[in-house]
Order: sequence, then structure tokens, then C-alpha cells
Amino acid sequence: MALLQRDRAALVVVDVQEGFRPYASFANVAESCRRLLAAARILGIPALVSEQYPKGLGKTAPELGIEEGEEMMIEKTVFSAARAEGFDLSEREQAIVCGIETHVCVSQTVHDLLGKGVEVHVPADAVGSRHELDYERGLERLERAGAVVSTVESALFELLERAGTPEFKSVQKLIL
Repeated sequence: MALLQRDRAALVVVDVQEGFRPYASFANVAESCRRLLAAARILGIPALVSEQYPKGLGKTAPELGIEEGEEMMIEKTVFSAARAEGFDLSEREQAIVCGIETHVCVSQTVHDLLGKGVEVHVPADAVGSRHELDYERGLERLERAGAVVSTVESALFELLERAGTPEFKSVQKLIL
């Protein structure tokens, strides 16, 4: 596994929707996904945001900061975002996958991407499940399957590569 690289990476945010707001992990996952999305904009990394059956689970949480007119949203009824109509990583070789739920939609998305030869990074602080056991076992399973499990901060510093750039200063504000 290589370090994340801007010109090879894409961000996939899976199902951070209103219907999951009661989960204890929701606020932290939403904030971590917001940081990743903001950094993707700064660094010019393509991003996709999926919504699982929004009629039933609600829209993407507003705290993610999706701006009107951004063309990154895909609706799905399949669990894996990678199988949804409109899913396209623009031939990127790496994906950072975050969102809800670690052991269901995130897991199936990661497994599908790994099966397509994409190197997948999963920030542990940017995924969550309703139950802690599902979260823990989900991460273990993803790591055994070949995903790199790290953190949001690790991912962002890998993408930055160096300090002292305008991008570094902007992304650093997301971390501190």
C-alpha cells in the first residue's frame, strides 16, 4: 500500500444522513467527513457523497457542508456505493472511504473497490455504526480484506506531503 497521493485519490462519503443522527457516533463521524470534504475541495480531490434511500433515511446531514450546485451526490438503494448508478472515481487508483455504517454500506463499498483493484483507505474516526461491536468488527474485517485503516489526520497529512504551502495552511485549520 502506498501513501495517499492527491493525483491518485478520490473521496467517497457514504450515507451520512439524518436517519442515522440518533447514533452515538453520528456527530463525530459527520464532523470528520466534513473535514475530509473541505480538504478535498482545497486539494482538488474529486468527491462522491452517497445517500441510501433518502426518502426513508433522509438527506445528507447539513453539517457536512455540501454546497448548492456541487455535483457529487448519488442516490442509491444498493448497499455498496460503488454499485450505485452514477458512481465514478474518474479512474482514480486510491479511495478514502468514510461514513455510515462501518459494517454495512461502508464495508460493501470498500470490498467492491478493493475487488476492482482500488487501494482503499478508511479513517477509523470518520466511520461509525449504531453498535460499537459492529464498528469494531467492521474495521477489523476491512483491514483483513486489505484496506488501510488510519485516521483523518493521517490521511490529510499524506495528501499534503509537505508544510509551508497555501494548501497546508488551509488544511491545517481543519485539523486544529
